[in-house]
Amino acid sequence: MVSAGLVLLADLVLRDKHRGWLPAVALSGLGAAVIWTVTLILRDREAVAFGGTYSLDTFSIYFKFLFIGVAGLVILASADYVKKLEHQGEFWALLMLATSGMMLLAGARDLILIFVALELTSICQYALAAFVRDGKASEAGLKYILLGAIASAVTLYGMAFLFGISGTTKLVAVDGGTSIASLVLEGDPGTRAALVAGAVLLAAGLSFKVALVPFQMWVPDVYEGAATPVAAFLSVGSKAAGFAVILRVFYQGFGFGPESFISSDWSNMFAAVAAISMTVGNVMALVQTDIRRLLGYSSIAQAGNIAIGVAAVAAGATTGASGVTFFLATYAFTNLGAFFAILAISQRIGSYRIKDYAGMARRAPILAAVLAFCFVSLTGLPPTAGFVAKIYVFNAAVQSDLAWLVIVGVLNSAISAYYYLRVVRHMYLAEPEDESSFSPTPMLAIALGVTALGVLVVGLVPTPLIDAAQRAVEAL
Repeated sequence: MVSAGLVLLADLVLRDKHRGWLPAVALSGLGAAVIWTVTLILRDREAVAFGGTYSLDTFSIYFKFLFIGVAGLVILASADYVKKLEHQGEFWALLMLATSGMMLLAGARDLILIFVALELTSICQYALAAFVRDGKASEAGLKYILLGAIASAVTLYGMAFLFGISGTTKLVAVDGGTSIASLVLEGDPGTRAALVAGAVLLAAGLSFKVALVPFQMWVPDVYEGAATPVAAFLSVGSKAAGFAVILRVFYQGFGFGPESFISSDWSNMFAAVAAISMTVGNVMALVQTDIRRLLGYSSIAQAGNIAIGVAAVAAGATTGASGVTFFLATYAFTNLGAFFAILAISQRIGSYRIKDYAGMARRAPILAAVLAFCFVSLTGLPPTAGFVAKIYVFNAAVQSDLAWLVIVGVLNSAISAYYYLRVVRHMYLAEPEDESSFSPTPMLAIALGVTALGVLVVGLVPTPLIDAAQRAVEAL
């Protein structure tokens, strides 16, 4: 938040020709956040703060680094793009504030703090979606904010249910006092219906944030209308923040396995939603001609893949929660790489139509290779990070006796191969209309290199990231 204010102050002081330094100010703020977090870890300052409403633990730290990494890569990739915008300082400030909200979400253990952090993040995202002044961006921003307002109301209604039953907004209590988790542990049959109703309403509101069916209708329109860097940020940041909250609320608050008498209810709910989301997202992606809308429906399908891990958590699999956190990190590398390549290509050819990507391997071999590699990872083929992530969550589902959900996931992966590899085939086998070659700008090339390297390294050596994901969920 401090860095967002500094960016705005710098924007006021600097002249137009010097505003290219604003991304450096934003990156410095992210660097300072990393240094501060590392010092807290080295001093062993992990603890619960603000009356037990916020927790600085391995789970929140894992997501802090993830959000900082996502924001940093988006800043690098979009620095040249934002120079063309009229209000550069406001763009970077909104991006930093949204990142701050996500970081706050990861450590929130109280319903009120969760809602405040959600709104901080969401309002910044609504503004970013409509930041570019054209018809499509305005339409995307309007749809996003209207549907988001409804989702926020549903989320708040679910929280009100839980507060009415338990008399507290705390998910867990440090001192063993009254909390939602303690109420669930009591297993009172009289509270079952109200707890399930609250869980359903919360799941509905949070499903909007992560683009799960039937709350996914905003995704393709916003991805198409918003600026490409904004779509990249939303596709990864919003999804990671949403699933972090889902794990906090459902894993930590409602409990899992035999200890929770409602775990089977929310396990079945997320299993059904996962299956439907994968199917709807992949089937709708088959007919898309705009690559941004294709990635929009792909995002819905990938949310379904991640939700498999959530369903496995409820059923008692120890690898379910770590599977979700691991998948989110691999998805960040993969989807950001795809969007960055699309950003570089679209800036040159002035089009997002898939047919205009014909022969791109001849015109921009590096960009085509990165985009193809990221699409292979999204499909779930080796030797990529996406392959390891799918194996991980599928294994968690099998451990939880959700083999039918794994079958649905494998079938949907086969469907997704058609539209992902169709783009790859078009880039490598189709004849280009224009033979002129081009390459990305230096900063965008760095962002592309980091994401592509991340997809490859995690695909070949996944153990360090898996260990980090497992340590993160031990705090829940």
